[in-house]
Amino acid sequence: MPVGDCENSFLEAAAHEGIELVRYKQPWLNQRGHFGLPGDAGAEFIILDKIFHELGGDGEAQSAKRTTALPGDFIHLPTGTMIEIDEVQHFTSYRMRTFAHYPADASLGFDSDEYVNLCKKYCRTADAYRLNKAASGFGPGGRQRQRAYNDALRDLVIPAMGQPPLIRIAAPDGNGTAAFERNSVRILRALS
Repeated sequence: MPVGDCENSFLEAAAHEGIELVRYKQPWLNQRGHFGLPGDAGAEFIILDKIFHELGGDGEAQSAKRTTALPGDFIHLPTGTMIEIDEVQHFTSYRMRTFAHYPADASLGFDSDEYVNLCKKYCRTADAYRLNKAASGFGPGGRQRQRAYNDALRDLVIPAMGQPPLIRIAAPDGNGTAAFERNSVRILRALS
């Protein structure tokens, strides 16, 4: 499936139900990750720093990056609710490890236990996806670790910045339309 097809079919399914979503970027979600957060994100900084270092991140390289905003999937502008569509490459063993650091009272717009189970189910496939691709801040073969870190960054920072909890939509089969249909009640409830 070509890049973007899953997100585009999700977007079309949402529009068919009268939900208008647009792509988003937030200045506080940038390439520096937790090193680029505003000063009032103290607790999130500490948690993300632990995750970052457990995943083998290079603090010097990460903090030297530009503050260019990371592109996100979608935002519902009337409520400020952000939505991320997660295809199979998001369900790595690295992503599974990030959840061990989440506070018990973390404000999440998805079921973290479900995500851990999806990681267990798909990590063999996901861990092999772009296995050797380098990622700035994570070195050679670091793309999967970078993705896991960026997912945790969004999960924890978005509500800390006063936005509604991030809604994650699992689409390991790459079918955005089916992913919307499976989650439509949850999405509509969150956006009302």
